[in-house]
Amino acid sequence: MKLKVISTGSIGNAYILDNGNEALLIECGVNIMDIKKALNFDFSKVVGCLVTHEHNDHAKSINEVMKLGIDVYASGGTFAKTGHSIKSHKQNEIVSKQNFRIGNFKIMAFDVQHDAAEPLGFLIDHADCGKTLFLTDTNYCKYTFPGLNNIIIEANFSKEIIDRKFGADSGKEFLRNRILRSHFSLDNCKDMLKANDLTAVNNIVLIHLSDSNSNEKQFVKEVYDLTGKNVTAAVKGLHIDFHKTPF
Repeated sequence: MKLKVISTGSIGNAYILDNGNEALLIECGVNIMDIKKALNFDFSKVVGCLVTHEHNDHAKSINEVMKLGIDVYASGGTFAKTGHSIKSHKQNEIVSKQNFRIGNFKIMAFDVQHDAAEPLGFLIDHADCGKTLFLTDTNYCKYTFPGLNNIIIEANFSKEIIDRKFGADSGKEFLRNRILRSHFSLDNCKDMLKANDLTAVNNIVLIHLSDSNSNEKQFVKEVYDLTGKNVTAAVKGLHIDFHKTPF
């Protein structure tokens, strides 16, 4: 299995898990042409698309993805906020704690905390990549996940940076508070990792880093120092082996 990063961050989020025979699209917050190019214009092996919530940087191309014949899986709140009051046959509403299958991917959705309608995270299980956690755009996760093999997790900002930039004298405390309420900081990310058993984890991929409120090298180093795992900061065009075992 490979993880392919089409894009990450506030400019748009889209990722692919692909083992050569089938592919799962996670998020579609980019121009549809970027998704088509990443798939080499071969949509036949795409078994579905998971969408965490309705914000444009995660759901921009939701209509176009369904028009390609790809089933989209998201909460009812997400579909409602993206204008889908009339259901498409490619629209699949899911709820927190629901287990479902897309091709050979077994998935469990779970609720997260974000300024969106019914946002979700996903636990994705496949024979080729094992259990993969996908967690983004939240300020807290109340769940832990046993037996993880790979982790894709938001590390959006450093609290130290936003405290310095958007403190009491900046006149921008509202922006600071919005960031704190809606995204995982580096400290949130590290706390989440510490709460889970990482024994079998091969990769930790940090996603949705803020362009101005993060430090990529620092974030990777701190997470590596904490976990001792293979830690990568996602960037556009990244391809990384995402296997169940290290080899």
